[in-house]
Amino acid sequence: MNAIRRVRAGVLEVAYHECGPAAGPPVILLHGFPYDIHSYEGVAPLLAQQGCRVLVPYLRGYGPTRFLSDRTPRSGEQAVLGADLVAFMDALALPRAVLAGYDWGGRAACVVAALWPRRCTGLVSVNSYNIQDIARAMEPDLPANEKVYWYQYYFHLERGRLGLQRDRRGLCRLLWQDWSPTWKFDDATFERSAAAFDNPDFVDVVIHSYRHRYGLVPGDPDVAAIEARLAAQPPITVPAVTLDGADDGVRAAQQAAAHARHFVGAREHQVVPGVGHNLPQEWPQGFAGAVLKLVRGGG
Repeated sequence: MNAIRRVRAGVLEVAYHECGPAAGPPVILLHGFPYDIHSYEGVAPLLAQQGCRVLVPYLRGYGPTRFLSDRTPRSGEQAVLGADLVAFMDALALPRAVLAGYDWGGRAACVVAALWPRRCTGLVSVNSYNIQDIARAMEPDLPANEKVYWYQYYFHLERGRLGLQRDRRGLCRLLWQDWSPTWKFDDATFERSAAAFDNPDFVDVVIHSYRHRYGLVPGDPDVAAIEARLAAQPPITVPAVTLDGADDGVRAAQQAAAHARHFVGAREHQVVPGVGHNLPQEWPQGFAGAVLKLVRGGG
């Protein structure tokens, strides 16, 4: 995924990979934390071969994507991820697309699918409904679930900010190992993605994301109206395929059942054995197949 394009979109200059025919049905693939566009190095070619126009952007704070102004808050909240995605689509004159993602990228896709359904032909979301319920964020979970969120609580402290700043590769590699225990990635695979963490805004965006979702810091005032709409936990009405890795070390597949009420349109759910959190990179053929179901069945 060496051919990188750039486009001004909202408050960002977004760096992205594109492949497939320009006139093909558009698909946007969105990565999570702490990963990058290489999560889709196996998925993108499969979709392009089937005639899709495939777009894989670096999220804010990752890789070559840059803020246009020093004055823009380095927010990582869910509302800005959704706003960034809409701005990216607008900049490329894409009225609609299949949106597919996991982790932060799945959150961006869910936000757009819920709030701007006319922009979303179909949704592929790992871990189902990825919109945060910030009003309930301080309600404790089961101890086993709380344990895996140690990194989030770490980032709430200045000690965690400093830890990420000093050794972002070491910390992120540990998360890769914990979250995908059956995925035997090598040093080269990790380093291809880890280069994206050298973005000068990576630490600020990450820390803000994990503090804002617990209501510990204010959000960007420019997206306050979007956050207010998300607080209502809006339903997803577009056709959706939701996926869980059975070996996901951070989000247990059993949580998907509680998310079913948020999907009021057609939804297909699958739990994938032997796969962890970085599902598209660990299971590219299956992820591509889920996208193609929506490309072929969507309007």
